[in-house]
Amino acid sequence: MTEEIKTDVLVIGSGIGGLYFAIHMADHAQVTIITKKESSTSNTNWAQGGIAATIDQNDSTEFHVADTLDAGAGLCNQAMVETMVREGPRHIQRLISLGVQFTTSDHDHLHLGKEGGHSHSRIVHAQDLTGREVETALLNRVNSHPNITLLEHHFAIELITEHHRGIKTNDITCYGAYVLDSLQRKPKKILAKITMVASGGLGHVYPHTTNPDIATGDGVAMAYRAGAEIANMEFIQFHPTSLYHPKAKSFLISEAVRGFGGILRLKNKEAFMHKYDKRENLAPRDIVARAIDSEIKKSGEECVFLDVTHIEAEKTIEHFPNIYETCLEFGIDMTKEMIPVVPAAHYSCGGIRTDDRGRTTLNRLYACGETSCTGVHGANRLASNSLLEALVFAWRSYEQIQTELHSIQNTVSFPDWDDSGTVNPEEWILVSHNKREAQQVMNDYVGIVRSDLRLQRAQRRIDFLKEETESYYKKTKITTQTLELRNIIKVASLIIEGAIKRRESRGLHYTTDYPETDDRHFHMDTVLRSF
Repeated sequence: MTEEIKTDVLVIGSGIGGLYFAIHMADHAQVTIITKKESSTSNTNWAQGGIAATIDQNDSTEFHVADTLDAGAGLCNQAMVETMVREGPRHIQRLISLGVQFTTSDHDHLHLGKEGGHSHSRIVHAQDLTGREVETALLNRVNSHPNITLLEHHFAIELITEHHRGIKTNDITCYGAYVLDSLQRKPKKILAKITMVASGGLGHVYPHTTNPDIATGDGVAMAYRAGAEIANMEFIQFHPTSLYHPKAKSFLISEAVRGFGGILRLKNKEAFMHKYDKRENLAPRDIVARAIDSEIKKSGEECVFLDVTHIEAEKTIEHFPNIYETCLEFGIDMTKEMIPVVPAAHYSCGGIRTDDRGRTTLNRLYACGETSCTGVHGANRLASNSLLEALVFAWRSYEQIQTELHSIQNTVSFPDWDDSGTVNPEEWILVSHNKREAQQVMNDYVGIVRSDLRLQRAQRRIDFLKEETESYYKKTKITTQTLELRNIIKVASLIIEGAIKRRESRGLHYTTDYPETDDRHFHMDTVLRSF
């Protein structure tokens, strides 16, 4: 028998979007949050920069909207951008009321940083550990709320739909999820009136990423298999400056360092960003990442360098204590020597397609945060708009759901998880090898610069890995490792498919075969659906 849990609202993921949504939803309903590792393991917790918000009197919503649209390379949904920017500041105040302590200036006003692509200072932050500060405050509130149950080490396997009752329909409803309790090694069935997917990003589709180990694209893969529309998966943002060190595991050097005055240089200390964009070191991420990629290929060096040695050391340490201490751990004193950096997979602008209330194309299924695609990022996300997007649309989902939750029944029964005929996995080498191979294929062929030939090669290799992995999955009892591998391969195939369909260069998608932007044929989202 599969253990069955019934709840009003199921939240998959424990980042800023899922927690913020759950805290407010729990005032009206019983909420169950599942997270596949510990509750604090999320992309939010690793976010350094901050939250973009038009608070300064010299700034305006019009400026912030314009900056977002400019970064998005013509593909942003302007109405959604205007909604996000207009409603953003009130959520900064809500976070403060929930216990978040942002960095203030000498006059007790919020200190506002400036990052690449922003025309004004508008980044609300908690030194250079904003994500950790927000995550800690939200988790404290979650843990004290009587209507919230938080289940750690619970991995969502599949979204439950009519398919599991043998019913075929295009009008699909989500009824919850089958979940693996990885500590007890047993599947569970969680039935819910509403399911919110807030499972974060997909950085580990690539070998070099600024994301934590949990970022394997689980939400996108599950939603796609269930029949939801997925959009704009070809737009993968590579953070231009991750620390280049064999033991650093792609530690992120925040864009705020360049906003603070950091200069990108070659090994010989020559600055180079002026050759690529008039904004130089404050150009949007896609431009900076391609510039670094180009300079590395031309020079044959393994990295470039970010230089802040010309800035007063005390100011650097005050603004970036975590980055300073982490660099010191690897023998780099950023106040005296340049920081070696390379681009690394950082953020997905695509995901589960939603409307302005977080509703997906499946009934009773919502999505927020990086796993969603609201349209606000277009073809390239503006720095520090990610946490802002998660807050605004998590709240808008909550507003929508509280009006309809009372009318939804949770009475439909579903079969237990069936793993009859499966055996315990023995060939772990297949899982680890296929994961490494999939990541390397994506790195080599579907990275910052692409081509038809590279994409076709990638597609053939990922298709082979998919067949091999699916065969293994069907024969063995489920584990977190096999679930993650399956999701990585599925998301990799979606990125490749989206990239092949977009026969132009725009934002984060750059192909040597179609180097120009083609508004006539491709000024639209790339939408994928399994059936």
